Amino acid sequence: MTYDLGGARVTVVMPTYNEAANLPRMAEAVLSLGLPGLHLKIVDDSSPDGTGRIAEELADKYNWDGQYRMSVLHRTEKDGLGRAYVAGMSAALDEGAAYVVQMDADGSHPVEAVPRMLGTAVASGVGLVVGSRYVEGGSLDEEWGRHRVLLSRFANRYARTVLGTKIRDITAGFNLWSAAALRDVDLATLDSAGYSFQVELKFKAVRAGHSAVEIPIRFEERTEGVSKMNLATQIESAVMPVRLRLRNRRG
Repeated sequence: MTYDLGGARVTVVMPTYNEAANLPRMAEAVLSLGLPGLHLKIVDDSSPDGTGRIAEELADKYNWDGQYRMSVLHRTEKDGLGRAYVAGMSAALDEGAAYVVQMDADGSHPVEAVPRMLGTAVASGVGLVVGSRYVEGGSLDEEWGRHRVLLSRFANRYARTVLGTKIRDITAGFNLWSAAALRDVDLATLDSAGYSFQVELKFKAVRAGHSAVEIPIRFEERTEGVSKMNLATQIESAVMPVRLRLRNRRG
């Protein structure tokens, strides 16, 4: 199925840090979708394993015959997933993207769901489409242990309860945004450096009047590399919903 975007640009923003083993297959998968106007933007935080160099080589490979299908944004410091996304999304908006997709480079997000997310956004006019693990039809890889499943479900329930949101997978990292929603949020004002960025951005977009639709996805376990989640990001994720709720009350 194809969607008439009137020449509009769709940019997939993919932050990387030490994803040399995963990036080539992810770039191929994204750029093989066949969506007109699709662009892949890698945001690399000076990966010591050479991910940035590999990304440049891939861009040279895919940007042929006058086509600009892939670009690389190099950052000189590793200061969190949220900061990387802000940099990539801001660049995508400056380059005229009508829609921006957030996607991990580790293969956990199903690339084949992107056209479905885009079709949902175009048909419904919403500002946000969430690739959701926790709506009917959504699922997690069986390799996730019981502890991780319970922790993930608790984190979502906790954030939803504190913030009073109806988004079931508010911590999801696989999302499609309209340019209007991202501009209304004002990316430069976001506080989150780590994974809590996912919660803060969704909350502020809904507060700005944008609707969200969740579509079911299967979340896969990464096959290469290691997770970037650490204690500091877990603490930030626990504190951020409370901070957002308190600020909203004062406002």
